[in-house]
Amino acid sequence: MTALLILDPMIRGGAIALFLLWIAILARDHHDVLAARVAIAMNLSIIAYLLVPIFRIDDAARLPYAICDALSVMVPAWFWLFVRLWFDDQQRIGWRSWLLVAAFGMLPLIQIALVASLDWFSVELWVLVRIGMFAFAVAGMWIAWRGRANDLIEARRGFRVALVCAIGGFILLATFIEMFHNRDASPDLGRSLILIAIVIATFIVSVGLYRFRLAELFAAPGPQPKRAEPAAAPSPLAQRLRAVMAEERAYRAEGFSIAMLAARLGEPEYRVRRAINGEMGFRNFTAFLNGFRLDEIRAALADPAQREVPILTIALDAGFGSLGPFNRAFRDAEGMTPTDYRARAAAARLGDSEIG
Repeated sequence: MTALLILDPMIRGGAIALFLLWIAILARDHHDVLAARVAIAMNLSIIAYLLVPIFRIDDAARLPYAICDALSVMVPAWFWLFVRLWFDDQQRIGWRSWLLVAAFGMLPLIQIALVASLDWFSVELWVLVRIGMFAFAVAGMWIAWRGRANDLIEARRGFRVALVCAIGGFILLATFIEMFHNRDASPDLGRSLILIAIVIATFIVSVGLYRFRLAELFAAPGPQPKRAEPAAAPSPLAQRLRAVMAEERAYRAEGFSIAMLAARLGEPEYRVRRAINGEMGFRNFTAFLNGFRLDEIRAALADPAQREVPILTIALDAGFGSLGPFNRAFRDAEGMTPTDYRARAAAARLGDSEIG
């Protein structure tokens, strides 16, 4: 018991210091990247969670406790957004996702308002918040796990599982314990498990993230290139890769994976990953495929012979599985919708014919 009373502030203080260091590094080097800003918000929520036990629920500390408690429940929601942005190299998040996170963030604020104004604690709201925390945590862990095969950044690909076990597992454990354990200052089994989880999660995250080189941590913000330019002297493997993709259109195959590409080339998978990332400049395999798909789609949209072909048909023929991912990829690459692109191409052709 006495040991826990001594270790508790030491462990929490050390964890807070490491997360503050991570925040400082992200703010200094990656402040213009959305994934980094979401990571900062997630770290602040984790720090709020670590600070909650410091405050007892009395008149003097009621407001700081309420603020830290409200911020702490947002950890799973920020975690969910962070893994989507980082692992998939997304530069933006749709408004529906932001609306979902904002709606979830309103729940603890409503609880605070009820307690402050009516002195009434809503059990229903409390349960709803915990269910939301579980849902966000599981969704984030699934995103991190499912896309590991497509990740071309070796350090990040290996870190996916560690992040799932560290932050995702910590969120699930902490939420589960708090659903069946009255959080107070007394040392007990639940508190011991939380402290162990804090040590493990902080250690894994710190060791994993601090070993990244700055250039490979996040994708640069701004529009992505239509296709990475070839190296001055491309390797034979890179040349074969381009031939298989551009000439044979392997990207059209349904469910085409990096394992299938490696088998088609007769090369070890790690060498194919290294060529796509190191020589061709892509951070994940989906972006690599989409680069060739979008090249085909641009050509089709600008082709007067295909002006009556539905855009969805063109997208599906090029290998996109549905309209949503295609529209997002096209807007990210071109800054306009496929319909606008086709209209501009038609207007450009008309202008050229009038000049001629």
